[in-house]
Amino acid sequence: MPAVQVRHGGRRGAPAPAAGMSQPPVVVLDTNVVLDVFLFADPASQPVRDGLAEGRLDWIATPHMRNELERVLDYAQLVPRLAFYGLTPAAILQKFDRHARIVEPAPKIGFSCKDPDDQVFIDLAAAHRAQLLSKDRAVLCMRKRLAGLGVTVGTVLDTAAVDPAVLLPAR
Repeated sequence: MPAVQVRHGGRRGAPAPAAGMSQPPVVVLDTNVVLDVFLFADPASQPVRDGLAEGRLDWIATPHMRNELERVLDYAQLVPRLAFYGLTPAAILQKFDRHARIVEPAPKIGFSCKDPDDQVFIDLAAAHRAQLLSKDRAVLCMRKRLAGLGVTVGTVLDTAAVDPAVLLPAR
């Protein structure tokens, strides 16, 4: 039986990497990307879905990020989409809980995002030198500044966003 890492809150995560294998890259997913991955089943987000399911990505999030997702899932415009896909907000939150490793909020970095709601994602990615996946223009325009802090910013369509070798199917 493979070793299993226990995530915050006692949740069981993906199998730990075998001896000699590197740790999966740390990623931060903004709320819209989480919706694409778990609600809309956007084909472009399939590599991220697979990477999470197979333990090839280490998705970190804060309690605030989970609360934001919970709030967004109650938006009136999402109710018909949830029904169309046969999902409930609770089902999406269960997927969040299964795949996200909850960490402490990060301190604010030295520069601000135009959209204050996105600052928590930027701060967390900077604190962990993580790869930040977003669709938000206010985040994407900060690529160069964040690169100086060791953060790669991109969309799920951006091959530079996540190390492509990590997202290739396991052989």
